[in-house]
Amino acid sequence: MTTIDDTDALASVLTPLPAPDADVVAFLNLEARLADEARYSEWELLWDDDALYWVPMHADDDPATDLSYIYDNRRRIKSRVAQLNTGNRHSQTPPSVMRRMLSNQEVLASEDDTVTVASNFALFEYRQGQRVWAGRVIHKVRRSPDGLRLAAKTVHLISAGGPVDTLAFLI
Repeated sequence: MTTIDDTDALASVLTPLPAPDADVVAFLNLEARLADEARYSEWELLWDDDALYWVPMHADDDPATDLSYIYDNRRRIKSRVAQLNTGNRHSQTPPSVMRRMLSNQEVLASEDDTVTVASNFALFEYRQGQRVWAGRVIHKVRRSPDGLRLAAKTVHLISAGGPVDTLAFLI
């Protein structure tokens, strides 16, 4: 017998989340393309002043108390880009060739000028052999007078918690 509570729960599961606006999808695709093409200075310009770039080791981690693969504020993002731009990262000799795909984009939250979008991703990396990185990425995109800006990016790797090869590139 189906109860009212069961029906409500089923309805909430079966109700799809809205898709992001076309300009937000284009912005997320641009962010991915710039990272893939090692256009680091242009990629850095997408970030807002209070931005946060986080790759946790586990989905339920707290960056204040748990170790992360990456936990960068805006200053550290700038420093990471400066290091990548030198070309002297031995873990990237030869440099990786990358292409990523974003799919299943859904709006998780929308308030005022900020939209939070979740996407599945697959990143294909070739450097002395091909590797596939996959997971779920959460972008917080803010509308500003200067256009769309990246307020936060959290990358949940499906391989998190296990052995992870070097992340000497932008995931």
